[in-house]
Amino acid sequence: MIDAPPKAAVAALKNIQKPAIQKPTIQETLLVPRFYTTDFDAAANLDLSAQEAELRTMLAEMQADYNRYHFVRDESFQQSWEHITGEARQAFVDYLERSCVSEFSGFLLFKELSRRTKDRSPLLSEIFHLMARDEARHAGFLNKAMGDFNRTLDLGYLSKQRTYTFFPVEWVIYTVYLSEKIGYWRYILIHRHLQAHPENQFYPLFKYFEPWCQDENRHGDIFKALLRSQPKLWNTWKSRLWCRFFLLTVFATHTLTVHERADFYTSLGLDATAFDEDVIRRTNETAARAFPSVLDTEHPQFFARLHRCSEQNLAIAQIEASPQPKWLKVLRKLPRQLSILGHLTRIYFLKPIDAEAMRGTIR
Repeated sequence: MIDAPPKAAVAALKNIQKPAIQKPTIQETLLVPRFYTTDFDAAANLDLSAQEAELRTMLAEMQADYNRYHFVRDESFQQSWEHITGEARQAFVDYLERSCVSEFSGFLLFKELSRRTKDRSPLLSEIFHLMARDEARHAGFLNKAMGDFNRTLDLGYLSKQRTYTFFPVEWVIYTVYLSEKIGYWRYILIHRHLQAHPENQFYPLFKYFEPWCQDENRHGDIFKALLRSQPKLWNTWKSRLWCRFFLLTVFATHTLTVHERADFYTSLGLDATAFDEDVIRRTNETAARAFPSVLDTEHPQFFARLHRCSEQNLAIAQIEASPQPKWLKVLRKLPRQLSILGHLTRIYFLKPIDAEAMRGTIR
């Protein structure tokens, strides 16, 4: 029976309500992580038989709770961080904020999925219960880090006041799989970079990225099993179109977000463009193990058009920050927004890679 969040999750969520300077709301933009809801009856009625053995193996891994004692702040946090100033400080705080909202969004979705599937799909319910535990830990740890910079989010307030976006359960499976896998590659690549360049590790949070990314990887593997348990999500012509759509959506969001936070990556000694491309290439390769069709990231137009989207997005941000009347901002932003849509459409219709045919040849 699953009647309440695990103790570790409850403790994490209690801790994140202890504010430094409480910030109950966040600035809503297209790139800020959303809160989601779905068709819980459809989720409870999923036939998992084709991947039940794999899901039970993943459940055993989740129950082992390898990171039970990982998210504990040590003495390295007990110092002043006032020496991190200016744009680098703001970029890092923005990174923490968006990451915290993203993790908390996952917690809310998984917690509700666990509660609403408990009676009809006990296996799925327990898996979501433990995934919610992990997301709560992540959100709590990030919010404590924000407190070191005199900022915290009132996540309880956000959970009640923010608008929830409805996604069909099929869309949830596609998007969560991709968000967890791209999160894995972001964390592990930053970890590897800082291992090679420890002089750029300006805050102890980064020491936690290697085990942290394993949570992301496990969550992604769970959603891969869910995806492959539903033939309509990978064995139809429509599924090929949807897979490419969600890949493009996640990759475009990643490119725009990374370049918005370029100062953060510079402070780590990373080139934002090179990092973005590496993450996207590796995530696309990983997705080819689950999706029937993936994008051709080596096509000469692929990154060129994504970079044009990023340039237009940065120009839109400048327009938005200007003191001009709202109606004028709308007019000035419109051609740039249409340009982004045009580039993304052209990318979508580039010849894709047949992942089913390549299965077994990708690392």
